[in-house]
Amino acid sequence: MPNVVRLILGFAVLGGAIALMFFSFWGWGVLAIFISIFIFVTFFFNENMLLAQWFLRKDNMGKAEAYLNRITNYEKQLIRGQHGYYNLLIGLIESRKAPMQSEKFFKKSLSLGMNMDHNIALAKLSLAGIAMAKRNKREATMYLSEAKKADKNKLLADQIKQMKDQLGMLDRQQQVRYR
Repeated sequence: MPNVVRLILGFAVLGGAIALMFFSFWGWGVLAIFISIFIFVTFFFNENMLLAQWFLRKDNMGKAEAYLNRITNYEKQLIRGQHGYYNLLIGLIESRKAPMQSEKFFKKSLSLGMNMDHNIALAKLSLAGIAMAKRNKREATMYLSEAKKADKNKLLADQIKQMKDQLGMLDRQQQVRYR
């Protein structure tokens, strides 16, 4: 459902709630206010995005992808602040299927912007992994250092350390190959 329709529906229910209270149907009016609040909350937090994040945390990629596929036109159905998160979630799902194709989603999520630093760090860490798979050490090192800066709460510190160790192993493999 487009966001404009959500706003119109929310204000219509709120107007109905006020009318019910005016005609002394207080119980139904309060219930209608709660329903209108719920509709306004779904304006800011799309239910399909919330369910997709839930299933990603539970490691159920099939259901997460199904809920993200319900969003047909993310530019109309989501507010501008959620566009980056939508591309991040699509990139995380694609990275399980085809890691090299997920790069464009991570880059687009960074260009659209995200509010939380750990999500920026996650996108940059994923881009570092893709750069390592392409054997591009300079780009991988750059993304790892940016991910470390963005990870202020140290939520991804172990993964960043693992990637740095793998990057060092990549150097050793190249040295063996050239001898």
